[in-house]
Amino acid sequence: MIDRDRLGALLRRERAAFAERHPRSAAEYARAGNLFGRVPMTWMNKNAAGFPLYLAAARGARVTDIDGHEYTDFCLGDTAAMAGHSPEPVVAAVRDRFEVAGGACAMLPTPDAAWVGQELARRFGVARWSFALTATDANRWAIRLLRAVTGRPKILFNSYCYHGSVDESLIVATPDGAVSREGNVGAPVDVTVTSRVAEFNDLDGLERELAHGDVAAVVMEPALTNIGIVLPRPGYLAGVRELTRQYGTYLVNDETHTFSAGPGGASGLWGLEPDVVTIGKAIGGGIPAAAYGLSESITEKIDKLDGLDLIDMGGVGGTLAGNALSIAATRATLEHVLTDAAHDEMSGKADRFARGVQRVIDAYELPWSVTKLGARVEYRFANPAPASGTESAKAADADLEDFLHVYLANRGILLTPFHNMALMSPATSMEQVERHEAVFESAVAELTGRAGPS
Repeated sequence: MIDRDRLGALLRRERAAFAERHPRSAAEYARAGNLFGRVPMTWMNKNAAGFPLYLAAARGARVTDIDGHEYTDFCLGDTAAMAGHSPEPVVAAVRDRFEVAGGACAMLPTPDAAWVGQELARRFGVARWSFALTATDANRWAIRLLRAVTGRPKILFNSYCYHGSVDESLIVATPDGAVSREGNVGAPVDVTVTSRVAEFNDLDGLERELAHGDVAAVVMEPALTNIGIVLPRPGYLAGVRELTRQYGTYLVNDETHTFSAGPGGASGLWGLEPDVVTIGKAIGGGIPAAAYGLSESITEKIDKLDGLDLIDMGGVGGTLAGNALSIAATRATLEHVLTDAAHDEMSGKADRFARGVQRVIDAYELPWSVTKLGARVEYRFANPAPASGTESAKAADADLEDFLHVYLANRGILLTPFHNMALMSPATSMEQVERHEAVFESAVAELTGRAGPS
């Protein structure tokens, strides 16, 4: 239904306007030749306009670039700032730990860690917690522990899943069998040596893979997120839990993005019973922090295994894992910012966001859909919404996504750059949500060549 010539012309217009509005960001990008990819982290090149915006300041649900433009931020650091930028309780806790008390990396525990472990156990239902700095590392360590406990070599993932840069997870299903995901950088071995794969929402496919008897753990998001939100069909997650128990395989729920579902993530919202939970990004309120939680039965088995050196050789997470500053920030975030009540409010704002987008889709008779996961909303160029990672990947439209992202950015709104996803924070206002609806409708009106809002 989209005129591709019109889309191309609009995209060129918006990119030209973006370049004109952001001369300082363009200049900084041009002079950053000593940075690999010209950015501090290569994902920052995932932008729709040809060069990234450069950050000057951020507070709450707003960011300001170095050219002086202010934005409503629905990206929120791709979940890392789900608490909002620099929430005051976290700022106070970090200042107290680093400036007043002093010391962040003494290789000594602090009482805050026990509080955080107890709170994570309450929220997610697994009893024993340890810490890392990224969800990638939390997943890596969980995988190593479960291989040690089971003696099995393989890990099963969903096609087009996202678990950070875990090597084993970069596997997808095709009609011809499992293969490495396109673009996989420097794989140490063929990914099929370490991993198995099944489509999300496909219990038959999952059982076929588990029946080989060599899978230590299924590592999954309870809803796919990074390929676009893909929600579980009724009965699917219960079926996963039943099959993993039947085949003696542990279940790991990666709640790093699905933490948007509620205070206990999707595990808490849907009453799931994982053996392990991994989480990162948002729990530190902007300070690098991550954690992994294990069931009592797993820790009991680990304690009985001879030859495991968990203090030296097994000290995965690194010297900075569990440092006093990260733990102080995590406690402040969980205790004062991303509370049960805050999640309810964030979900309510997401409801309003989703209704507004759906109204526009219906008004312009577009074959698109809207999917919501707690505080997270995404609009997709498919209806019905995709039910698997492979379907979701096929629904992508790079030019259309880029047009919407640049159009919104030129009018003061930022979405997650990897897809059309918006995240609510405690600081997000209904005014910001309604402003997105108006600008989104204006973009759709121009795209379709129909009269837009007055």
